[in-house]
Amino acid sequence: MLDLITEPQAALDFSVDHQVVFVDLCSAEQYSAAHIEGAIHVSPSELVSGVKPATGQIAPIESLNGLFGRLGMTENTHFIAYDDEGGGWAGRFVWTCFAVGHQAASAINGGLHAWHGDGLSLTQQVPELDSTQVKLQFDRSVIADKEDVLASLDDADAVVWDARSAEEHAGTKVVAARGGHVPGAINLDWLLTMDRNRSLRTRTDIRDVLEDLGITANKKVITHCQTHHRSGLTWLIGQSLGYDIRAYHGSWSEWGNDPDTPIEV
Repeated sequence: MLDLITEPQAALDFSVDHQVVFVDLCSAEQYSAAHIEGAIHVSPSELVSGVKPATGQIAPIESLNGLFGRLGMTENTHFIAYDDEGGGWAGRFVWTCFAVGHQAASAINGGLHAWHGDGLSLTQQVPELDSTQVKLQFDRSVIADKEDVLASLDDADAVVWDARSAEEHAGTKVVAARGGHVPGAINLDWLLTMDRNRSLRTRTDIRDVLEDLGITANKKVITHCQTHHRSGLTWLIGQSLGYDIRAYHGSWSEWGNDPDTPIEV
C-alpha cells in the first residue's frame, strides 16, 4: 500500500503495477498548461456543498456518486491526488475518499511543485475517461459536525486543531459574523506545516511541532479552518501520523456564523 503522503517518484512507480487514477486539483489554467500524465482534473467546488453559511461542508452523496463515477472508481482504484498549493485541496480529496469509505487514496508530498522539482514529466494531453456507476455511503468516522465539536469541549482527551492564521484565531481578522476561536483550540497555521525549501513538502519535524503544542497522538483530534480547505492538509498530516483525527467540515464559516456557539477571543 502506498503511504498516505507519498513522494512523487514513489507515486509514479506505484502507478505502474496498480490501478491508479491521478487526480489534479490545481486550477483549470494550470491543468491546461501542464499536468501529470493521465491525471483527471477535479474542481474543488465538486467536493463541497456550496450552501451558505457552511459552504465547505461535504457535497451531497448524489453529487459524490457522480464525481467518483466520472473518475472511474472501482474497489481496486487507488487515487493519488495533488494540487499546486501545498496540499490543502489534495488533502481534502483524500479526506473525501475516506468519508465515502474508500481508503485507497494518497496525496503527493509537495504536489505539483515537488513533482516538477524532481524532474518528472508533465503533459498537456487530456486523458479519455472510463466512467463507472457507484453507490457510495458516508463513513462518519472521519467527519466531525458542530455537535461533535461542542461535545469535545468537555472532553479532556479531545483537542481542536485550528489550521487558520494566527490573526483569524485571535479574532483580529474576522471573516464570519463573529471572530475568534473554538474555546481551547490550539492554533497551527496550515502554512507552517510546509517546508518552502523542499517544494512545499510537509516539514520533517511536524510530529515534534504538534507534540510541543499539545496536539498529541493520545488525543482525539478535530481539525478545522474556515471552509475545510486548509484543514484538508492538516487532517491529512494527522491521519498520516496515525492520529485519531476528524475534520470539522462546517469549520469556522458555520461556527462563527452561529450566534449560539461559544467563542474565545
